[in-house]
Amino acid sequence: MTRVEGCVLVVDDDEGIREVVQSLLEDEGCAVRTATDGRAALAALEEFLPDVILLDMRMPVMDGWQFAAAYRERPEPKAPVVVMTAAQNASAWAKEIQADAFVPKPFEVDALFRILRRFTTCIQP
Repeated sequence: MTRVEGCVLVVDDDEGIREVVQSLLEDEGCAVRTATDGRAALAALEEFLPDVILLDMRMPVMDGWQFAAAYRERPEPKAPVVVMTAAQNASAWAKEIQADAFVPKPFEVDALFRILRRFTTCIQP
């Protein structure tokens, strides 16, 4: 597995959200990879290690809880996980899967960037 500096893995089944987040992050200079569900994200992580993983919770095939459980079983190193969800209990869900942070949807771009700056240098202050 190759570490990809300045890379964010966006895991969300909503194509529109993936595209918007990818565009926002690429405009900041980040390398962005996307996955439509947890299973696709785990497969992607066989190839590279991003700086941070943005994870939706409710997805088909493999949801965020299942992804987190499988990801915890993987050997180190691991990227930080930031839960990105529209659920009212986003903070509880993030705590439940031992995520490093959370971003409630709909999110403000500045709030998303502020959280991601904690984990990657590709977003400038």
